[in-house]
Amino acid sequence: MATGSRFYLATMQHQEIAPPAALRDTIKCFWYDCIDFGKVPSNFEVVPDGYAEIIFHFGSACSLFTASGLQLLPSPFLVGLLNQPVVFHSQNQLEIIAIRCFPWAVFDLLGLPPGQDGVRVVAHPIAQLHAPLQQLIQAGSIAAALAEVAHYCEQARARVAPDSLLGKAGAALQTAHGTLPVSQVAAAAHATVRTLERRFKQAAGYSVKDVSGLMRFEQVRNHLWHNPAANLAGLAQELGYADQAHLSREFKRYSGTTPAAFTRKAKLGKRAVPTDFVAFVQA
Repeated sequence: MATGSRFYLATMQHQEIAPPAALRDTIKCFWYDCIDFGKVPSNFEVVPDGYAEIIFHFGSACSLFTASGLQLLPSPFLVGLLNQPVVFHSQNQLEIIAIRCFPWAVFDLLGLPPGQDGVRVVAHPIAQLHAPLQQLIQAGSIAAALAEVAHYCEQARARVAPDSLLGKAGAALQTAHGTLPVSQVAAAAHATVRTLERRFKQAAGYSVKDVSGLMRFEQVRNHLWHNPAANLAGLAQELGYADQAHLSREFKRYSGTTPAAFTRKAKLGKRAVPTDFVAFVQA
């Protein structure tokens, strides 16, 4: 299961840095984590949220469960917006450096066509970062590794022409956590709904409504993780759902489970977490 970084459990070694000012319209943060699964092969589930992430991984192999079996993933790979949970597979020690991007900006940053691939394997010059990052991680220089990734992204972002319409629309979506109607997002971007939807689909591969739904689901998920006893009817009203039934349908659509089942799992998960692990959620 996933939290703000998409992983349910994070070790106490988890580190996260904010992007420099020039990247704040493109990237939410950069993060590192080290997870020791032990010798027994283990699976971990990633639940949809409102971000896309570029994932570098080191140490043990990381694979994706697909309908045809395990698919070995290169470093890096891209996790775009998800419509349902996906399951990864690893064992022993897995170390991760990730770039958490806004979905309307990630494809421009990489110079790639938008898509709805979910987990995407891409051939891209950013893969050249893997070797120097591995050296820094082996030396224990995690802060330097994160800074190296940030520097690369800053250079890549400087080559992309700014899009004020998407920037304004994205800022409105973030501020409201996906609760604004599309018409209000368009008004914030000083655009018509038709223009906004066309430009957004061209950039993100998804509509404004699609991204809003994922951002709103993420808020529900995070709230229930922190407060499993939350009143769903009140939460539905707070986050702009038509009613509690609407919230429950959307929650099951993205998570594959009901809010009630999720809260039971959250309670059990918290009790089962060993002392050297913490669960974390980014609002």
